[in-house]
Amino acid sequence: MNWEDLQTVLILQPENPDGDSVASALALEEILGDLGKQVIIYGYVHVPDYLHYIQGADRITEEFPNNFDATIIVDTVTASLLENTLKGAKLSAISKKPVLVLDHHPTENDLPLTNAEFYGGEGKAVATGEIVYDLAVKQQWPISAIAATHIVESMLADTLGLTTEAVEGENVQIVADCLKLGASMADIDKRRREYMKKSRKIVTYKGVLLQRVEYLCKNKLGFIHIPWEETQEYSPHYNPAMLVIEELRNTEGIELSVALKTYPDGKITGKIRANNHPLAGDLATHFGGGGHAYAAGFKTNEWKYEELKAELIKKAQELLA
Repeated sequence: MNWEDLQTVLILQPENPDGDSVASALALEEILGDLGKQVIIYGYVHVPDYLHYIQGADRITEEFPNNFDATIIVDTVTASLLENTLKGAKLSAISKKPVLVLDHHPTENDLPLTNAEFYGGEGKAVATGEIVYDLAVKQQWPISAIAATHIVESMLADTLGLTTEAVEGENVQIVADCLKLGASMADIDKRRREYMKKSRKIVTYKGVLLQRVEYLCKNKLGFIHIPWEETQEYSPHYNPAMLVIEELRNTEGIELSVALKTYPDGKITGKIRANNHPLAGDLATHFGGGGHAYAAGFKTNEWKYEELKAELIKKAQELLA
């Protein structure tokens, strides 16, 4: 990609935004903005309130731009996670210009973009923000304190605060380098804790979800189903799946935690977490998704709910065995 010729850059993130996708997009916005580029971050869905501890999240627009010179996709190479973005007139517009994909997931690229160039950085990146850092260093682009903060935010978000097994010394070194550039982990955590506060309504709903949890596969699989009506009501304030899935990870004997959401159009999404064994990615891949060994997900329109649930239990049993 010839960066000098670019004036307006469109950044796309998955249609299930998380801390890494939001923060890495904003890090790119800051870095490219300092180079004199106009940057537009587009998201098909509204960024949930709890992710607004990442300052600048309110600049992510749900209005697709008319004009741009190139596109950068962050934090996914999976078509199902951009199914509404990469189709029709949007796909046509994106396909006519250069596309760069930045992602750290060990998942096969199935994006419908023959013109896309993939950049995964060097080493074992634990977050897409780390790849943004690597790209900036390779291109000798300046990294401001704001950009460094977003890079750290992305890495903390995708590693549970640098505590997952994927984290190695080189990853921590990048965080240290960003702290030297002006990022503050204390400030990030203060903002995150403030935005993670839950209303009484959300706390009550969390109790309802926990009572609905099913313990399957000899109590090694914690399973919860979240219907569309609840997603519609609670998601603008807090991701229902995240209310319960982390609690399941801390439940004695649980090896896999799965939250399924169903939608009116037949779509089903799954969020998967693994505890002591790297099974999440394998389970997600079975349903066309992907992610990390300990945190993964999928989206599908090819299954009816009861059939998918039965297949999920069957596959989980195989993996747990």
